[in-house]
Amino acid sequence: QVITVALRGNGTSGKPHNPEAYAPAAEAMAEMVLADKIGATKYSVVGYSRGAIIASRLLVLDKRVQGAVLGGMGSDFTNPEWPRRIMFYKALSGESVPELDGLVKRVKDDPTLDQLALAYMQKGQPSTSRAEFSKVKKPVLVICGDKDEDNGSSKELAGLIPKSTYKRVPGVHNDTARSKDFSMEVISFLKKAK
Repeated sequence: QVITVALRGNGTSGKPHNPEAYAPAAEAMAEMVLADKIGATKYSVVGYSRGAIIASRLLVLDKRVQGAVLGGMGSDFTNPEWPRRIMFYKALSGESVPELDGLVKRVKDDPTLDQLALAYMQKGQPSTSRAEFSKVKKPVLVICGDKDEDNGSSKELAGLIPKSTYKRVPGVHNDTARSKDFSMEVISFLKKAK
């Protein structure tokens, strides 16, 4: 059984305008409630980009997680004061950040995006520490596009997790998750992680 989730603030999911909705454990806790509701006794989780950050929290918080795929993410988010996250928060909050002017314009021009919700997502984005990753005993696939280092070193992230597998497939950050190569690596890993 496969369940796909649009995280809070994304797609057709709710986009609340209060920071508490995006507090560091809030999104992972929502996924755990979903697992409760469907009666999951064990499950694997696949996350890409911000989804990988949430999947990392699930690895630490939910004993039912039997394996995880962390896609499109490097090691930078292990720092709770990650400068890139703070820069995105400032830009989406209305501060002038010239290098992100194009991003802010795209957000304003897209009626499906909510700028305040996106700002709060950046403000409350969780981090998983290097110490927490070192204690993960479950199989983890760290997979990234070969032209994607947007979020730090994916190889370094894999090195933090004792039972990780590291893969690079063709692509940049915004297209890797939709590629056949990415899908085949994820499916192969999940079959072994059962």
